[in-house]
Amino acid sequence: MDDEQIRPAVAADVPAVKAVIDAAFHPYIARIERLPQPMEADHAANVAAGRVFVTGDPAVGLVVVEARADHLYLDVVAVHPDAHGQGVGRRLLEFVEAHARELGLPEVRLLTNALMWENQRLYAKIGYEAVERRVDGPYDRIHYRKRLG
Repeated sequence: MDDEQIRPAVAADVPAVKAVIDAAFHPYIARIERLPQPMEADHAANVAAGRVFVTGDPAVGLVVVEARADHLYLDVVAVHPDAHGQGVGRRLLEFVEAHARELGLPEVRLLTNALMWENQRLYAKIGYEAVERRVDGPYDRIHYRKRLG
């Protein structure tokens, strides 16, 4: 899997993008007692806007990003459970940091649901710092950032 390129998603990838996100986030439904927001996103619109990057054919992993004035916002990182343990998530996160640098942005920001503790452990391990915990409607989220050197 290490030789798989990460590329911008195209319209033909939309079904695979939906499948990866649904498979990756489905286990959290019972825990957070609602559909995780990535499962409700307009995947076709995100692909059309150039916000989605995938790896694999069909896609087994993806990120959804948005360049902002002072950071790259990492909206979604998802790896299909069948591809866990193959370094896909690590490569995607490295891609996001490289993409931010290419855009001249000094940091990556993201958020995760407070009940998704696996994500919290991962982000802390790879250098993200928790900067805020905020309840927004039904969502209790922890906001992270990683300053890029």
